[in-house]
Amino acid sequence: MTQSLKNLRVDFLMPVPLSPEKLCSRGFNQSWELARRIDCDKDIHKNPHILRRHHHTQQQAKENRASRQIAIQDMFYINPQFQGQLESATVIVFDDVMTSGATLNEIARVLKDNGASHVTNWVLLRTLYPASRS
Repeated sequence: MTQSLKNLRVDFLMPVPLSPEKLCSRGFNQSWELARRIDCDKDIHKNPHILRRHHHTQQQAKENRASRQIAIQDMFYINPQFQGQLESATVIVFDDVMTSGATLNEIARVLKDNGASHVTNWVLLRTLYPASRS
């Protein structure tokens, strides 16, 4: 493990959440399965339960950028059990795959609206986004 991960000044590491329905049908959150295995400072709280997602029946993978941004608005919220714990916090949000960035932008907005002072997105893979979609 690199020394830089041991010296991060971060409060929380959390995955992009799945809706309860999607989590139930899939049986696991792939972003959480990857994020929880990251070897970093023991003081960083890894928690898949702070950030929640409302269920959305429409798949976004084939949508254009504008549609994705509209569809993701107000999709995420903070679990009331953790309300107030993000005050002045530095947060890393982990996602397995990023397409347009709309999901990560919306999550950063929600976290900052709930007190986080800094949000960093870590992404494992980036899809090629065809120029023909707008």
